[in-house]
Amino acid sequence: MHRLLSGSLSIETITVSISGLPSHLGGIKIAQLSDLHYDGLRLSDRLLAQAIAATNAAQPDLVVITGDHVTDDPSPAPALARRLASIQSRLGTYAILGNHDIVPASAKGYITDAFTLAGIQVLWNQIAYPWGADLPVVGLADLWSREFNPSLVMNQLDPATPRIVLSHNPDSAVQLQKWRVDLQLSGHTHGGQIVIPGLGPVPTWYQTVRRWVPRSLRRWVPYMREDCHRVVKHWEWAQGLHQVGQNRLYVNRGLGTFPPARLFCPPELTIITLVPQPAAAIAPAIADHRSVLAAH
Repeated sequence: MHRLLSGSLSIETITVSISGLPSHLGGIKIAQLSDLHYDGLRLSDRLLAQAIAATNAAQPDLVVITGDHVTDDPSPAPALARRLASIQSRLGTYAILGNHDIVPASAKGYITDAFTLAGIQVLWNQIAYPWGADLPVVGLADLWSREFNPSLVMNQLDPATPRIVLSHNPDSAVQLQKWRVDLQLSGHTHGGQIVIPGLGPVPTWYQTVRRWVPRSLRRWVPYMREDCHRVVKHWEWAQGLHQVGQNRLYVNRGLGTFPPARLFCPPELTIITLVPQPAAAIAPAIADHRSVLAAH
């Protein structure tokens, strides 16, 4: 994808306060990449190289890649994994799989093996402990997979324990309200790809406009095809940081670009700094999550 169609790389920096985060973990940095769609069309080698260089320059403690590494064919995965192996961080790189990474059925194992060989740990309904027991990282199966079952892993964690959750599709935040999620990191939406200043991402309001477009013309208009509205239900979470009940969700706009192009929605690298939440807010937050868990 040419840079004129995808836009220049944008580095977004956010700080997130975590209830109960030990003081010795205050200031740790997580770099998030998402939706690379490394297939020779949707992501240029130049943009990938820029994203890797910018990630290394940020000197993160941990790097996470939140799914859709390829598009319709898993065969580019080994080449992508070799490129991603040059990412540098103190505690390594973790990845989850998105909906494009599990079709055909053999793709899941093929991509996982390629990433593992490159030193990237793929989490599929698993918990990792890069910082030890103080801050586990949960990696979930894709929402559209038959294996999406958060209870398998979330119920292993004490509600008093802060955690980061990697889940490709932000719609999963609805189900995850049953558990404590200090920060969910997702992608999938590409930020909406086309953003109209003052109105926001096109998919957040296109359904209203769609009814006025003749059916015969919809196939030629971006986002008007019948299946586009099924990509995600909660387009209001298309990008950025959101509060979902007691939990927080961050949605990365991704690196890859689908035709026709991006508009006011540049590809993204996110640098997230975690800090402890003030002590006065810790007890109520834990109590709230214990109540939600007990209710289910």
